[in-house]
Amino acid sequence: MLDLPTLTIVIGSALIDSINPCAIGVLILMISVILTGKHSTKRLLSLGFAYIFAIFATYLIAGLGLIVFFSEVPIVIAEYLSIAVALLVLVGGVLEIKDFFWYGKGPSLQIPAKYAKKIHEYSTSKKSVGGVMFLGAFVSAVELPCTGAPYLAIITILKVNFEHGLFTADAFAAMGLMVLYNLLFVLPLIIILLMVAGGAKISSVKKWKEESKGTMRLFIGLTLIALGWLLILIANGTINFG
Repeated sequence: MLDLPTLTIVIGSALIDSINPCAIGVLILMISVILTGKHSTKRLLSLGFAYIFAIFATYLIAGLGLIVFFSEVPIVIAEYLSIAVALLVLVGGVLEIKDFFWYGKGPSLQIPAKYAKKIHEYSTSKKSVGGVMFLGAFVSAVELPCTGAPYLAIITILKVNFEHGLFTADAFAAMGLMVLYNLLFVLPLIIILLMVAGGAKISSVKKWKEESKGTMRLFIGLTLIALGWLLILIANGTINFG
């Protein structure tokens, strides 16, 4: 069964991952476009929540697919897969911490430039519910280099709960944690949307995001280092969750 340490790790990782400047930045861009078009508050909320739901659903479906796939990997390979994920997560952590000190220099975990341009184009043209849901799904896919490392670590930790089948108590509990992770991941987006709908200036939100970007990346980097090290300890049998 799932235990308190697993729950704590999932909640803590989700909360840190949720402050990722990539996901927040795209939402701010979309809200700015909607406000420029002088849409009503009701319209702002309907489009904003459609966008956020698309991100939530896309990440959840992708995560459940990966966790089932990882659980089917033969045990002789599973340890090496976990170590490979751990090393990937550690590299991500180092890059995020690097960006705290030297942002814009060298490799970085951010949305590739060609996709960032596409997102900007879609954000200015998709003004229907279906359009912003497409935008949310597209953003979820292309921002994985920016936001995917913590999620991948959690998937690797939870996959053990699927090893005895998809319809066991452990598997359903792990699915519940996946839902919780993704709800927490989109929580700041919901808060920002409600703040703007309630009268907060989008310029103030943009300023906060830019001023906090370095600190966000530092916290994410430290979390990734901790998760990567934890995955290594789990892979070699030093620690056992679930």
